[in-house]
Amino acid sequence: MPKMKTKSGAKKRFKVTATGKVMAAQAGKRHGMIKRTKKFIRNARGTTTLSAPDAKIVKSYMPYDR
Repeated sequence: MPKMKTKSGAKKRFKVTATGKVMAAQAGKRHGMIKRTKKFIRNARGTTTLSAPDAKIVKSYMPYDR
C-alpha cells in the first residue's frame, strides 16, 4: 500500500496540537480593517482552534498528523 498524501494547502494553513485540536489563523483580517471595531481586531489576534466539525474535515486532509 503506498503512502497517503497530505493536502499541500492544509499543511501550510493548519497545525494539529498534541491533544488533537486543529489550530488555524483568525479569519476576517485580510482587508477592511477601518470598518472593523477595535474590539474585533483585538480579539482576532493570533490563532484559534477550529470547531469539531471543521476540525474533522481538516484532519481528513492530513492523514499522518493525528
